[in-house]
Amino acid sequence: MDIVLRAVLAWGFIFFLTRVVGRRELSSLEPFDLIMLIVLGDLVQQGVTQSDYSATGLLLATGTIGTMQVVVSWLNFRFKRLRPLLDGEPIVLIEDGRVLERNAHRERLTRNELEEQARLAQIASLDDVRWAVLETSGQISFIPKK
Repeated sequence: MDIVLRAVLAWGFIFFLTRVVGRRELSSLEPFDLIMLIVLGDLVQQGVTQSDYSATGLLLATGTIGTMQVVVSWLNFRFKRLRPLLDGEPIVLIEDGRVLERNAHRERLTRNELEEQARLAQIASLDDVRWAVLETSGQISFIPKK
């Protein structure tokens, strides 16, 4: 039972950590970030299993974390009011060519990063953007002016 409780605690901490880190950072992993995620996974494993290398420990830990994911997915599907808490909400970054500084600052996005993402979406200037929305996945959707 100890491994199950540790797995629940680890899952909750990782869920909290990903919400704090921000969706933009998670959607654009650099090589260093990927290595840090692997190291984090190893550290979490050590904390969850306490050097229990048995098959039972493996099944308990992975089964608990998998179950937590399924439960949260079901809660997200079933209860509309929980969606903003579990998934977050899309955030408008640009409206009619004007960067909404407060929203961009909150997500730690610079104007240069927005311009880069716009160019990747084949948009030459932010003035040509009607809406830019930071989706819950971390991707930025651009809706050009017509």
